[in-house]
Amino acid sequence: MLTGLSIRDVVLIETLDLEFGAGLGVLTGETGAGKSILLDALGLALGTRADSGLVRDGQAQSVVTVSFALPSDHAAHALLAENGLSGEAGEPLVIRRIVKSDGGSRALVNDQSASVGLLRDLGAMLVEIHGQHDDRGLLNPRGHRALLDSYGMIDTRDADRAWTCWREAEAALATAREDLENAARDRDYLEHSVAELTSLAPQPGEEEQLAGLRANMQKGARLTEDISGAAQLLGGSDGGLSLLRQSARRLDRIAEEHPKLGDALAAIDRAVVEAAEAEDRLSEAAEAMFYDPQRLDDAETRLFGLRALARKHRVEPEGLAALADELAAKLAAIEAGDEGLAALETAVRDNRAAYEAAAAGLSELRTEAAARLDAAVAGELAPLKLDAARFKTVIDRLQEPHWSGRGHDRVEFEISTNPGAPFAPLVKIASGGELSRFILALKVALAERGGATTMIFDEIDRGVGGAVASAIGERLHRLAQGAQLLVVTHSPQVAARGNRHLLIEKSHEGLVTRTSVQLLDEGKRREEIARMLSGAEVTDEARAQATRLLEAA
Repeated sequence: MLTGLSIRDVVLIETLDLEFGAGLGVLTGETGAGKSILLDALGLALGTRADSGLVRDGQAQSVVTVSFALPSDHAAHALLAENGLSGEAGEPLVIRRIVKSDGGSRALVNDQSASVGLLRDLGAMLVEIHGQHDDRGLLNPRGHRALLDSYGMIDTRDADRAWTCWREAEAALATAREDLENAARDRDYLEHSVAELTSLAPQPGEEEQLAGLRANMQKGARLTEDISGAAQLLGGSDGGLSLLRQSARRLDRIAEEHPKLGDALAAIDRAVVEAAEAEDRLSEAAEAMFYDPQRLDDAETRLFGLRALARKHRVEPEGLAALADELAAKLAAIEAGDEGLAALETAVRDNRAAYEAAAAGLSELRTEAAARLDAAVAGELAPLKLDAARFKTVIDRLQEPHWSGRGHDRVEFEISTNPGAPFAPLVKIASGGELSRFILALKVALAERGGATTMIFDEIDRGVGGAVASAIGERLHRLAQGAQLLVVTHSPQVAARGNRHLLIEKSHEGLVTRTSVQLLDEGKRREEIARMLSGAEVTDEARAQATRLLEAA
């Protein structure tokens, strides 16, 4: 519900702070007093295009602030959360729009920067505006299906799920066909590559292992003579180790003769142990770097083959094994492609059938809801002096490219204003008065199933009077029982129905013109309604009639 509107320096309005309550609020005033400025200011806060012409002469900027009290489950909360904006639980939603005289503008939601697009989305959730020249809302056929669904309490979730499954199945089939076509074009390449890779049978880590073996054998070829010579000098009957052992045996016989001899024997024993270990390490090195020309040639042939194949396929040698599996899988997919496509085609058919069944169910529900809505609107037309008019909800089947998760129906509200006249869209009505009454009749009928909590009717009673104006006032009053209504009106019958009455006045001080708004008490309200009844000079008869209107409301 709209709770407040604050305006600073917008056209003729210097400073204005308004509070709004539930029920029906009426705004009246002389023609040209500035009622449109209020609606322009509200529209600015709800995302309409910023216009520097709205800035009051001589001022740097205009500021419009609106506040709303929303229930905790209102959809606006989710929208704010999606956009990274938040507010305190139970606190009002505050939207502020600043327009500078140079044309720049800023938008704030709960004192946090926001885009104008977000304001428009919020505005669509918070307020409905209806008027003779409103080409959105009820006059826009794009929204008629959603209005009918809301009226009939029609749940489209099953159809939406079926639609999603169908589209996903179609996408999977298209991808599979494209992959299969691409793979089929490369069949010869795949067959050759798979055969080549299968023949070579690369193994993970093989290239590194072969490179290490090759390097060791190449070292062995260079070091064989040195290793062999060192082993010969160290081992054998005449080698250093044998001579050390002979020396140790001789010293062992005389070591007790002098301590130094014992020390010498111990040193030789240690040398024997170290020399024996050196002999073992030489043997191990010779074995590790054993040079076998044939083995080296085989290793190099395998290594160079792996590297050449890796370059051919533009992968690292380590990736050859995975590539072999990948290409083999693609080749297998070609061979099994028809079977796979058949399964996907079956899934598409099944999901399409499920969607069409769900969409047909929606069509039946909409047809039933349309009959109820047509009857409800028809019941509202006669009191509004539209006895000869007829209303119908047209439901047509859309072409397949226009189907969606909400079904395959096109819904449009049409009317015929005179007997024998063909039905036509709402926007084709020539008479503003007829159009306004049709909008009200339709809105009242739709409101029986809920709607926006704040609605604004801009001079919807223009061009009517007497009993018709009374009927309009009665219906606006009824509509306001479940929603907040603000009505800009020139009709005393409508104004008398209001729960709150705001008077918009224009005043002049020298060359300065200002627009002001005041909340009327009972006495001033009676005087304003009397003015609306009598014109420039308010008569006692007009005051008496105003009193009767207020008492009847």
